[in-house]
This record gives sequence, structure tokens and C-alpha cells, in this order.
Amino acid sequence: MSETDPARDVLEDLDAAALIYAERSAPAPAAERTALRDDLTRLCLPFARRMARRYRGRGESFEDIEQVARLGLVKAIDRYDPGRGSFTAYAVITISGEIKRHFRDKTWGVHVPRRMQDLSLEVGHTTMSLTSDLSRTPTPAEIAQRLELPVAAVLRAQESTAGYSPSSLNAPVGDGTGAEVGDLLGDWDADLDLVDDKVTVAGLLMRLPARERRMLALRFYGNRTQAEIAAELGISQMHVSRLLTRSLTWLREAMLCDVPPRWEGAEVRTDRHEVRVETVRGATAVIARVRGEVDRDSAERLRLGLRHAITLAGGDPVTIDLSGVPLLDAAGVAVLADAATAAAVADVRLTLTGARPYVSGILAVTGLSRLLAN
Repeated sequence: MSETDPARDVLEDLDAAALIYAERSAPAPAAERTALRDDLTRLCLPFARRMARRYRGRGESFEDIEQVARLGLVKAIDRYDPGRGSFTAYAVITISGEIKRHFRDKTWGVHVPRRMQDLSLEVGHTTMSLTSDLSRTPTPAEIAQRLELPVAAVLRAQESTAGYSPSSLNAPVGDGTGAEVGDLLGDWDADLDLVDDKVTVAGLLMRLPARERRMLALRFYGNRTQAEIAAELGISQMHVSRLLTRSLTWLREAMLCDVPPRWEGAEVRTDRHEVRVETVRGATAVIARVRGEVDRDSAERLRLGLRHAITLAGGDPVTIDLSGVPLLDAAGVAVLADAATAAAVADVRLTLTGARPYVSGILAVTGLSRLLAN
């Protein structure tokens, strides 16, 4: 560059103007200092524009880049100290840093941590360098080896690069069909309208007895047939059919009412105490044979029968035969726990025997399996 180069003359003029500004603004009052600052800023605006042109074509409008460059220029003027050297050198550094910061923090379509942004730039530069050296696209392993990084970090950086300029949902797809990318994403959830009904049914199911809840779960969630349910619960298939019909009828009625009706069922029991306890006094032990389904309606009868057996034992062991019990709910579990406590107080050894698989599972969950005879 010759000594008469216009660009150098402009830079020297800016340096001279900055020195004059520094000398005059130091002793000047605030109003005059502001006017001097504005004059120097107007003089330097073409310089900021030339700096902004270096970053054209990088996905950001030139007007935005120029505004950022002007902001950097104002910061350089405010922070300029003549004792630290040339104003133009300091302004170049300040403006360039401001523009780079803008690209790093403001132009990403998706927020990405700064560390990942810097790594994405390094991976991009390394990819271009290796592509030139190898005459092909490098693999993530080759990029990781050049940068001395794990392959996983390179893959994350490459994925993050897509967040710089994400594709628009309005971008067209196909050949003139008028379809857009957004039309291919998501769909109306047909089950959305059923959310309220499912929540309501879940609450109503908790109002049903344990047996009916289990039968509904086996039928509609376990896809069991009525015959399989009957075999598991130890009742007839016809009984299963009646119980399912009764439960579903009540659920439909409850779904249509603001206040759920009381659970009564379609059948009227002729014997509200269907549980029977037969106590047999042997030579060295008492056997209490239990028959029937133990639920909240029949639990009290079972309680009285077991208390009678423990009293009759007189210190001898008591064996509770559960082979005739197809169903045992929470009320029945409470009765058995009460019987175990009463037997311990009376110093009577209490054991359970003959429990069916379903009842055994209930006993295991509630901790009463310890009473089962080995």
C-alpha cells in the first residue's frame, strides 16, 4: 500500500479525529462532550459500514449486521483511551467482536449452549479442511481424531449445527402439490375427547367391590374369556357373566348421572352372610373350614367364626382351611390379621392351609403368607 493510499489516509484521519475528540472531551462539560461524541460517530459511520460488509452472505441481512457494527463503533468510541494506541485498531477489534457475538447469540434458530456453538464451528472448519485433504467427506471418527475429541462430542456438534437455520414448517414439499412440511407433522388425536370419560371411569371403578374390579380387569385388560375368569376365581361361567353384566350396567348408569348411584347390583342376595365357618374339634387341634367369598358384606361372619374356633381350641393349634374360599378382599385380609392377633394373645398356634392361587397371592402381598402351612 503506497503512502498516498486513500484507505490509509482515511484511517489516519480517524485516528487524528479520535485524538482531537479525546483531548477536547476530557475538560468539556457534558453537553459539549455529547456533541463531540456525535460528530466523531458520524465521521466513523462509513468505516463501520465497511466492517459490516465483510460479513455479508452469512445468512443475516446486511442491515442488521450494519446496525451491530454501529453499536460496536459507539462502544469503541466510549471506551477509547489514546494511551493504548491507534483508535482504528481498537475499533476494528471491538466492531468485529460485536458482530461475531451477534452471529453466535442471535442468529441461531434454536437456542444452543455457547460451548456447543463454538464446537460446531470447529467441527465445520475441520470438516472443510479434511474434505480438501481427503477429497471426500470425512467420517465423524476422522473429525474426532483431528480435534482430539470423543466421537460422541462430534456427533452432538453436527446435530447442533442443524439448529442454526432450521427448516420452515411452511416449506413446500412434493412437485406442485401445495403441501407443506407442517402438514406432514402431527395429527389430530382421536382419543383426546375420551380423556374425560377415562378419568371418570377410573374413579367409578374404585367404587366397585374388589371382585368386580378384578373381573373387569381380567376381561378388558387381560383379554381373558369368561371361562378363564371363572376358572381363576373358582366360580361358574354363568356367575361371571351375571357379575360382568351387573358391573357394566352400573357403570353406564353412573356415567350418565351427576351423583353416582349406590352400588347395589342387579341381583338381590337371599343370604347376606354367604360365608360359612365349620369348626371341627380334633384330638390335638381345631380345624376351621371356611366356605364362600369373603368380602365386606361377609367379613364379620368370618370374624365371629374364627374367634369361636380360637376360643374352642383352648391352647391347641388352630388350622384355617381356605380351600373353599375363591375370593378374599381387603375386609377378609383384615379379619385374618385380627385372628392372628387373637391367636397370639391366646397363645394358640394359627396356620392357614388350602389357599387357592388367587388367595395365596393376596396373602403374599399383605404379609400373611407366613401363616401358610409348609
